[in-house]
Amino acid sequence: MKSCRTIDLGKIAYGEAAALQQCLVAARKIGAAPDLVLFCEHPHVITLGRNGKHEHLHVSDDLLRQKCVEFHHSNRGGDITYHGPGQIVGYPILDLNGIRRDVVWYVRQLEECMIRATSSFGIPAFRVPGRAGVWVDGNKGDAASPREEKLAAIGVHISRWVTSHGFAYNVSTDLRFFELITPCGIAGCRATSLEKLLGVSVSPAEAIARLSAAFGEVFGLELNAAEATELDGWLASEGEPVGAPTP
Repeated sequence: MKSCRTIDLGKIAYGEAAALQQCLVAARKIGAAPDLVLFCEHPHVITLGRNGKHEHLHVSDDLLRQKCVEFHHSNRGGDITYHGPGQIVGYPILDLNGIRRDVVWYVRQLEECMIRATSSFGIPAFRVPGRAGVWVDGNKGDAASPREEKLAAIGVHISRWVTSHGFAYNVSTDLRFFELITPCGIAGCRATSLEKLLGVSVSPAEAIARLSAAFGEVFGLELNAAEATELDGWLASEGEPVGAPTP
């Protein structure tokens, strides 16, 4: 079983995380970093993917500043989304050359990770054809009036088969911030969170643990936590393959 490292970055600004991913992708391409998954939370931020439409942002720049919400363009796929406290964001940096070179398969696998993690909390989750992400029944199984609600979003970037960006999983997210946008560019889309569905608190650590377990199962990878010093080493040795002898 191939290994993959995980790092919990805690709370980190979106721009800082994007720059970090760019460096790690460059390192992964030349073998200076292993496959890894970054987990984090962002301060309030709205991002617009490369296929997004600016009209899906419903408020002015002035109102965003008043609400302390940043806005960033992103090179990920997908449309517009919100990130903020209480939402676990996962950024896999994987070399698909050694796994499977198939973009659609990769996105479906990310969905499967979150479907399994959600199921472990006792909540059925599912896909909606033609809409990337993970969905749940907001009416908790009421067949007479089903209401699809989005629990998690996906937007990826792949360069020379090395992945970046990834998924956003709502744990205790303040869902009012999704009212500032048309989530993922889908009219009428309702966002939900794990805590809203469960009616109890869930810690970020618990959510990350279940997402990590599902990620390892789905991709057939052995996940092991990495230390911050290892991250510094991968970045410092960007021009040198992992395991290369020190002169």
